[in-house]
Amino acid sequence: MSPHLPYALVATDLDGTLLRSDGSVSPRTRDALAAATARGGRHVVVTGRSVVWTRPVLTALGYTGLAVCGQGGQVYDVGAHRELTSYVLDRDVARRALAAIEQVCGPLALAADQAGVDGAVLAGPGYRPDPLDGLPVVPVDAVALWEKPVRKFYVQRAGFDENRLHGLASRLAGHLVSVTKAGPGEIEILPLGLSKATGLVHVARLLGYSGAECIAFGDMPNDAPMLAWAGYAVAMGNAHPELRAVADEVAPTNDDDGVAVVLERVLSTATTGPGASRR
Repeated sequence: MSPHLPYALVATDLDGTLLRSDGSVSPRTRDALAAATARGGRHVVVTGRSVVWTRPVLTALGYTGLAVCGQGGQVYDVGAHRELTSYVLDRDVARRALAAIEQVCGPLALAADQAGVDGAVLAGPGYRPDPLDGLPVVPVDAVALWEKPVRKFYVQRAGFDENRLHGLASRLAGHLVSVTKAGPGEIEILPLGLSKATGLVHVARLLGYSGAECIAFGDMPNDAPMLAWAGYAVAMGNAHPELRAVADEVAPTNDDDGVAVVLERVLSTATTGPGASRR
């Protein structure tokens, strides 16, 4: 770690954090990240998006390092176009979990994130992707959702918002799978114990950093594990209340260049000390 940079590892979520509402990364944010890199820092993208959904954003950024995708399930070497780790759901366990939820709330609409660096996202009957997300989905029948290994399921239920669905799924199936809120109107079902922190810790070890040397930025409850692990936790001004409550700082919103605002201050106040300490 550079002795002049308090947090040598900069971990950022994408949607609602690094990306503006229009999907772009502002010139100010690009400059702030470049300044941190010039001082010896490393930027790591940590996103709930699958690799195939993340790659266009990383290409536009000129990003060639390691990225954490799929809620921590994949560590992806962008330059080599290779997955270093990949977690998949036990499909029998996933069936049991989803059946337990359906028994109480009725039929669910599912999309399956298939394993593999070029894996597709398969949308089953009734699943409605948010057109603003740009999620590349392939419509299929219910049987096709289960034919190949799956990293995670996106889950929707008509009439249920993400908070109600998350509470129900966690109570009924939280002993079988991890359940997370990553966006409005749906939840995600993941291998038990998996979180964004899983992938970030793996990347940090590969690069030789500890949590105390990391500053992490996020906006949704699925970012909470990585913010808890990091030495300094920043929630965006547009963040979910659950994340704001556990952050060390609330930055301006993603549309107001919150990541850049915080990084600029950190860089301007950096000292020659041995690095940041844990909170």
